[in-house]
Amino acid sequence: MSTYITAGLALAAIGFGGRAILRRSRGLTEMLNKSLPTSGSFTNSKYYKGGFESKMSRREAGLVLGISPSATKTKIKEAHKRIMLLNHPDKGGSPYLAAKINEAKDLLESNRSVK
Repeated sequence: MSTYITAGLALAAIGFGGRAILRRSRGLTEMLNKSLPTSGSFTNSKYYKGGFESKMSRREAGLVLGISPSATKTKIKEAHKRIMLLNHPDKGGSPYLAAKINEAKDLLESNRSVK
């Protein structure tokens, strides 16, 4: 019987503690919002912040490879090799990202001549 009383008192203490934390969380939230960096601090980042389009455009392909959409075939191959070394599925990368990287390379290489 004393086990039930102890368990009940423990649950009550947890409940009151949680209630106190929730009441103080408003102040903690405001304090955390002031101390954490805002999303505006990442505006000068060199990385593209967005999902993939349903049909890849030349602009998106350039963003995926980190080059200009009008880059030469040599630059496209170099960028593709560099990014695939980091994202290859055999090395622990995502198969989806590898497919997107290959799609970007194929799209940019189409209608390109060696310059």
